[in-house]
Amino acid sequence: MLKPSTRTSLANKVWIGYSLSSIFLVIAFCLAITIGSVQVPLKEMLQIFWGSLFGTHGELDQTLKTIVVDIRFPRVVLASLVGASLAIAGASFQGLLKNPLADPYTLGVSSGASVGAVMTIFFGITLPGLGSFTLPVVSILAALATLFIVLGFARFVERSMKMETIILTGIIFSSFLGSILSLMIALTGEELRQIINWLLGSVSMRGWEYIRLIAPFFIIGSFLLMWNARELNAMAFGEERAQHLGVNVRLRKYVVLASGSLLTGAAVAVSGTIGFVGLVVPHMVRMAWGADHRHVLPLSVINGASLLIVCDLAARTIISPTELPIGVITALIGAPVFGLILIKKRRESRG
Repeated sequence: MLKPSTRTSLANKVWIGYSLSSIFLVIAFCLAITIGSVQVPLKEMLQIFWGSLFGTHGELDQTLKTIVVDIRFPRVVLASLVGASLAIAGASFQGLLKNPLADPYTLGVSSGASVGAVMTIFFGITLPGLGSFTLPVVSILAALATLFIVLGFARFVERSMKMETIILTGIIFSSFLGSILSLMIALTGEELRQIINWLLGSVSMRGWEYIRLIAPFFIIGSFLLMWNARELNAMAFGEERAQHLGVNVRLRKYVVLASGSLLTGAAVAVSGTIGFVGLVVPHMVRMAWGADHRHVLPLSVINGASLLIVCDLAARTIISPTELPIGVITALIGAPVFGLILIKKRRESRG
């Protein structure tokens, strides 16, 4: 049992975490809306949103209104949904596998989702009754299939399924799936530019249609993961102890894995391959505010959204008017952090 003073201290720490994260998200949102090739003053932005919500347009600049409402706002919303999806998926994988190096990218889930999405574009697949939802559905199914193949192969190699084995298996399958993607790119014709742009990762020129595609999967996946936060906490102490506490470990494992793949597949389907968000954000959240998944998961959502909004802002402004793929920015940030995490983990294992 924790002492009352300790509980109060932890509660205050978490409250500070939510406050700072929310403030950072609001700041990122405002910067992403106001900064660009055309600068939008903060006062004008607020007036445009106020007018759009309550129909009191007054003497608004119609050009600025179009830029804010039709171009930048949906782009920021999409970036926030993609970042939040990847971050909470990474947090759940890390919690379940008890390894800070686990995320949709290193486990091969993102690569599997990418293959599913590119196949949909390459072959022009449309599933009956799904229409535009064919892309995220196929991507999600491919992500799920990849995850279970990776876990199955890791179990075949080593029945104890050590975390290092799972991570290495994920990297192997990522490389294999990358070669399949390269093959499809080599064989494609008119779709080449579309596939290349998509693979590099971007939320540019993707309006409300893409938000409608990812939103239901984000809501369902995030709800299922947060619903299992206590079970993730219990499983962090080992499966046997979790079973003694009344957790149906097998069922909860499948729910968490399926939900994480659902989120990853939907995010990849609308934005392409964006690495390292699911690795960096949950790790930083745990370092700053503890390992309780009841708070790690929602804080990962908020900070994942903020990070990708900022990365997208950097991608479109660093060498303006040329726009960089957002995946390049996240890789530049994530790769060094990945290396630092690996070094820290090795030192801890030796110590």
